[in-house]
Amino acid sequence: MAENQAPRTLQDLRTLSAGQSSATASNTPDVKKAVDAKGRTYATGKRKDAVARVWVKRGTGKVTINGRDIQTYFARSVLRMLLNQPFQVSNRVGQYDVEATVSGGGLSGQAGAVRHGVSKALTYQEPELRGVLKAGGFLTRDSRTVERKKYGKAKARRSFQFSKR
Repeated sequence: MAENQAPRTLQDLRTLSAGQSSATASNTPDVKKAVDAKGRTYATGKRKDAVARVWVKRGTGKVTINGRDIQTYFARSVLRMLLNQPFQVSNRVGQYDVEATVSGGGLSGQAGAVRHGVSKALTYQEPELRGVLKAGGFLTRDSRTVERKKYGKAKARRSFQFSKR
């Protein structure tokens, strides 16, 4: 029985080195299109302490966050620009409606979380966009978080002021 497996394994290794593997032969993306009955795709985005639940569907480009318009929720233009980056990179500006609920963190972290969720939901809507969004770094979760405060310190690393007297 071991004699039968060795040549087959050797053959598998040869096909892998020759690039004939079935996984590498197909150029289709690994992400499958996952659209619900309403034509929406869902994804969760995270950044710092913020978590965003994002639904994306074809539409006119309307963005609603926690029931409010994007202009109202993210008053700073930098945060709105951050949120629209996945659409600009993939040339889909004004083609999708976004509805998101965000909790935790501050406004900057929430904008990053919505951007992450939008990017993931776009790949579920159109799997061929995955390469463009991945190259832009939009699908990678930014794992940087605030360092915790240590005892005996004023903050995470800041010591109390030293006085010799």
